[in-house]
Amino acid sequence: MTAPMPVMPPGPPEDRPPAAAQVPRKAPEAPRPSKLTAPLRETGRLFALAGTVCRETFRRPFQVREFIEQFWFVASVTILPAALVSIPFGAVIALQVGSLTQQLGAQSFTGGASVLAVIQQASPIIVALLVSGAAGSAICADLGSRKIREELDAMEVMGVSPVQRLVVPRVLATMLVAVLLNGLVSVVGTLGGYFFNVIMQDGTPGAYLSSFSALAQLPDLYVSEIKALIFGFIAGIVAAYRGLNPRGGPKGVGDAVNQSVVITFMLLFFVNMVLTAIYLQIVPAKGS
Repeated sequence: MTAPMPVMPPGPPEDRPPAAAQVPRKAPEAPRPSKLTAPLRETGRLFALAGTVCRETFRRPFQVREFIEQFWFVASVTILPAALVSIPFGAVIALQVGSLTQQLGAQSFTGGASVLAVIQQASPIIVALLVSGAAGSAICADLGSRKIREELDAMEVMGVSPVQRLVVPRVLATMLVAVLLNGLVSVVGTLGGYFFNVIMQDGTPGAYLSSFSALAQLPDLYVSEIKALIFGFIAGIVAAYRGLNPRGGPKGVGDAVNQSVVITFMLLFFVNMVLTAIYLQIVPAKGS
């Protein structure tokens, strides 16, 4: 028989090899986003929200009550300012164009030139600035306050889409109000230009109207309404995007409102330039 093997007592802890497996390993840090790509990410999210709004517009049920309430609110805060702003705007254009045509010896074309300037350029811009400044800021503040109170998160938990429930009615309301206001501003601006040209610059009503009928055409009104529709969509989307993404609590909501107005103004002037260039290339001038 073999003798049993002697059992060695365990050595002191300092003689044991270190257990490498017991050392916790740090998780690899995620790469920090570059500040140079931040504007591209924001632009992509803005376009993603615009696509989501277009898709959710045809989703049922449509929020009819919310749409009517937002339409009435946007119209109530923009109708009077738009009418008041369009009068001096049309007057300034009429006076400037009238002075220029007098220098060139073409005073008979004052009416057509001033009315075309009001309808094609001034009216959509006035409407867009008022909609984005008055209604867009209110929409951004409303959505931002709901976001910091976590109402939108609660809606998502309950299975309700905040975009379909809140954003879509507001964007459609701004678009419809912009189209209707554009007609009002065009009429008021044209009447203001007619008054100042005939009364203050000794123009004749017949020459004013005849030059307008000689230079203007129906596509001029179409492009004005299309511009107003697109500008209303841009104002609503930018206001909703900044309202859905505030930073820093209540102070961030105020910053988001300011940012939404500034971003909308920049986009409006750029899109207006693009649309005007496309229109002038596609639609020939009357009489050419």
